[in-house]
Amino acid sequence: MMKQPQLDYYEMGAGVVAFSSTRHGGCSKGNYAEFNINRYCGDNGEDIRKNRQALCRILGITDDRLIMPHQVHHTKVAKIDETFLTLSIAERQEALEGVDALMTNLKGVCIGVSTADCIPVLLYDRENRAVCAIHAGWRGTVRRVVVKGVEAMTAAYGTRPQQLIAQIGPGIHLESFEVGNEVYDAFVQEGFDMPAISLRREKWHIDLPECNRLQLLASGLETQHIKVSSVCTFQQADDYFSARRLSINSGRIFTGILFK
Repeated sequence: MMKQPQLDYYEMGAGVVAFSSTRHGGCSKGNYAEFNINRYCGDNGEDIRKNRQALCRILGITDDRLIMPHQVHHTKVAKIDETFLTLSIAERQEALEGVDALMTNLKGVCIGVSTADCIPVLLYDRENRAVCAIHAGWRGTVRRVVVKGVEAMTAAYGTRPQQLIAQIGPGIHLESFEVGNEVYDAFVQEGFDMPAISLRREKWHIDLPECNRLQLLASGLETQHIKVSSVCTFQQADDYFSARRLSINSGRIFTGILFK
């Protein structure tokens, strides 16, 4: 029997629905249990279809208005506009290939990203009524993908960063994100303030949520407009997908945003 997906909702503004999915509700099985809508992680296609249907019912949209990219840990931002909505399924897949952030100003279109330890970031331009969903793994964080997202919104919609509301969603936190020297060195080489985002135990640990928060601040967002989820996916893998705990052959959290 299909169970209702359980979502964590974020308060970002009137008429804005913003959320992250949990592992609960839906019909996926094993390491994909229970709620997964990501097509690129090995889950059963029919279970994904049913889970998407269930989410669309909650959001009050049709399946063709639930948009998710095929992420590759880079910084490409895709704009979802009326032209995109006219594309065929194959054309949409091509347009969403290699994309790690989506933005739109359309009502009734849910854009979102998939994560399982990586950091999802949602942006809402309250002045121009536009939104962006960003996937920031450690590679995307090093490449400053959230900065690219803010810049893309500025170019497309005239966004002023000080008018943005940001929600950093569930992901792996400092205590659990142990990394090798090559990852630490990648941040050093890109000029990050390492004392602010790392600590040394037996190995280096990186604070991905804080690193993305600092990038948003540097982009011009105001401190009070940036919220950070307290959920560490690694520590709370019973409720949220964690690739480090469950393997990459497991489900993904979907963090989405739309205008009603």
